[in-house]
Amino acid sequence: MKIITILLLLLHLKPVLKAQPTPQILRGITDNVEIKIDAWGVPHIYAKNEHDLFFAQGYTACRDRMFQFELWRRQATGTVAEILGQRELKRDMGARLFKFRGDMSKEMQHYHPRGETIITSFVKGVNAAIEQANAKPETLPLEFKLLKITPQYWTPEIVISRHQGLLANVTDEVRIARVVALLGENKVKEVSHFHPLQPNLTMKVPTEGLFEDILELYSAFRKAIEFQPTDLAFEYQNDWKNFKYLVENQPISNDLLENGKHNIGSNNWVISGSKTQSGFPILANDPHRAIAVPSLRYISHLNAPDWNVIGGGEPVIPGISIGHNTEGAWGLTIFATDAEDMYVYDINPNNPLEYRYQGKWEKMTVIKETIPIKGAKSETVELKYTRHGPLVFEDSKRKKAYAIRCAWLEIGGAPYLASLRMNQAKTWDDFKKACAYSHVPALNMVWADRKGNIGWQVVGITPIRKGFSGMVPLAGDGSQEWSGYLPILERPSAYNPASGFIATANQNLATPQYPHLETAIGFQWSDPYRGSRASEVLSSGKKSLRP
Repeated sequence: MKIITILLLLLHLKPVLKAQPTPQILRGITDNVEIKIDAWGVPHIYAKNEHDLFFAQGYTACRDRMFQFELWRRQATGTVAEILGQRELKRDMGARLFKFRGDMSKEMQHYHPRGETIITSFVKGVNAAIEQANAKPETLPLEFKLLKITPQYWTPEIVISRHQGLLANVTDEVRIARVVALLGENKVKEVSHFHPLQPNLTMKVPTEGLFEDILELYSAFRKAIEFQPTDLAFEYQNDWKNFKYLVENQPISNDLLENGKHNIGSNNWVISGSKTQSGFPILANDPHRAIAVPSLRYISHLNAPDWNVIGGGEPVIPGISIGHNTEGAWGLTIFATDAEDMYVYDINPNNPLEYRYQGKWEKMTVIKETIPIKGAKSETVELKYTRHGPLVFEDSKRKKAYAIRCAWLEIGGAPYLASLRMNQAKTWDDFKKACAYSHVPALNMVWADRKGNIGWQVVGITPIRKGFSGMVPLAGDGSQEWSGYLPILERPSAYNPASGFIATANQNLATPQYPHLETAIGFQWSDPYRGSRASEVLSSGKKSLRP
């Protein structure tokens, strides 16, 4: 057992004052670690090796956000109904249905050459914080007392969960398909702002079943958790008043009309030193995620041999998603990418576990799992899979079934984890190579370094579609298959552009000359006015934004 020492730094205009160290002996670290908490609550972690660094990051984040960690664990493992009852059964079914079920070792190694060690060290740190808290249950955060639960231990499978990823394109596809069925292709194109090209909206599947609640399980596992008075221990229910917690992520709407989502989004820009008063590049990033309680972001500083990086990320993920090291800085915004498609199958009337593919009946894979439910008996459910992915709806009346193919269920689909490689980048070439591993979400990554270089690389796993757009449900008979994935480094990029700046705001940035415009660029983007305004200001020639 080694010692983690936690110091409080009061950083004002006065000399730094150090509180008395409070060493804690913890199992799992191999050497002494120092964690300095500054006046803004940011932990600065100093470790002598990589294992201890990420152990300490997991320990510190969980200690600070323990209830958030417990909610994340339950969403990832499909065990929310265990504390909130029958109404969360569909959520748990969806979470288990869309669980990553591939090779965990390959999955963890994708994110970093020592990804398995980093992720397992982080998890050990999380569990050390949980063990410490459970040893003194009276010190647990209030939420645990209100619900009469205790935090449970983590596994690496929770870290790589996709349940909070920025996904959800399939909801648009179902909405568009429903409107096409009602109004026709031409009218949908007339009232929609598809660009840079017009998608093929011709459907090879019947439209009647599309108006069933075919996305119930998909939507259930992605929506926000909402607590009700009856969820609390009886003695606290009268004190409910306005007590309510929401986890990050917005409920997914199945409305037929769009809800203005193209008006909002993230912004980032980077300018070269030739356009600044200091002569150094400047990088700015506004991720524009919802302000939630608890916060989605967690800022920390990681320092160990070969690691010196500071910035923000999600507290439940090791590493830094947006930040800088000693040589460079990076930021991100969403680059709209369609990485999901719905497939519709004919079901064998004599065997509901078989679907037609390339003229033959093919068997589904079935996994049985038992879901614990508060106030009721546990329920055993069947999770079904086709060659394309999880089966989300079965229409026994019409003998149809619906599955969703998700590129993010491939190895490397855990949101933001590939930033581990970016954290150690020293040059643009290093950063660009790290970008090649960043599958989810699809992003505009911008870079600036001490040598004055600026760059932009779009990342994200991108299916190649030939002969169909993927903007409406597809036939599951084998006639509308993806043609693999586009290599990430073939996505749009720029390095030290002549303009001296790069600005992204979720708008379409692919030029008409981009070679994969028809097969690997989407059709839905945020309105361009935010990006246009940033470009207008940055191209003005001013070296100061002051009047």
